[in-house]
Amino acid sequence: MGISEILIILAALLLGGFIFMIIYTYPIAKRVYHEQLVRTSPEKWGRTCSFPDDAEQVQMWNDGIAWMEQNRHRITELQIKNDGLQLFGQYFDFGADRCVIILPGRCESLVYSYYFAPPYEKAGFNILVIDTRCHGKSDGKYNTIGVKESQDVLAWAKLVCEKFGKQDIYFHGICIGTSSALFALSDPNCPDYLRGLVTEGCYVSFSETFKRHMMALKRPTFPVLQMAMWQIYRHTGTNVYKQKPISAIRKINPGCRVLFLYGEKDIFSIPEKSRKLFAACAAVDKKLVWFDKGGHSHLRINNTEKYDQAIIDFLGS
Repeated sequence: MGISEILIILAALLLGGFIFMIIYTYPIAKRVYHEQLVRTSPEKWGRTCSFPDDAEQVQMWNDGIAWMEQNRHRITELQIKNDGLQLFGQYFDFGADRCVIILPGRCESLVYSYYFAPPYEKAGFNILVIDTRCHGKSDGKYNTIGVKESQDVLAWAKLVCEKFGKQDIYFHGICIGTSSALFALSDPNCPDYLRGLVTEGCYVSFSETFKRHMMALKRPTFPVLQMAMWQIYRHTGTNVYKQKPISAIRKINPGCRVLFLYGEKDIFSIPEKSRKLFAACAAVDKKLVWFDKGGHSHLRINNTEKYDQAIIDFLGS
């Protein structure tokens, strides 16, 4: 047998092995996608605690509920329709001239956002919490990684401006919530009344942070990750390799104000990438604050006084 025949056999074996791997792992990727990014039942991602076995998450949930109960009389229930979906929110009126829209992370409803409201109350803000599409009471099936959610966010901001007369609106984004905010702030039609953003734990790209989540869960990454990302594109049109927070943050209005809150122990939005995102930010008025305690999206509960004061100082300056 000649060298050319041997090479052909080897190539055929490699190709056959690759095809077998794709066939074998495709169902795994599809299952991962539907578990993590598709609302497969009305109960999934409802207004309940997302991680009842996590003591910190339960404490955040309970503290948030307690804050809401103290301010229940300030709530105006809201509903809008965007992209054919009915979306729900709650507006807390403290008689302030400014408003913050709190954008929770994946799997979370507006109830989760209550926990992040106290520093804004102290800083002199009215507060809007929302059920993002396919979460809480809002319609929707697919998470679009902030792309279509950004248009929902712009619709909510327009409502706050027109219904309540607020011309000074900020976002507070947790993880993927920041992705929605950045796509909104970098939109060519972004209105002037959107002034800035406070972000906790934003990532440079969803594919990268999702890979870290899969590794933490001890799941195979290649080619499951790539096929799961393709599932996102197939069902929602979002290309996670092109539509990334680090691309959007370069395009925001330089007049925006951006406060970055990051944890040194965050294993998903790691410090190295966090510094890269901060450096890429087009905002002139930007600040980066580090916390030495707390995991991903759990900075405030481990550093409450410092966390709240960072927001109050930045927004009051």
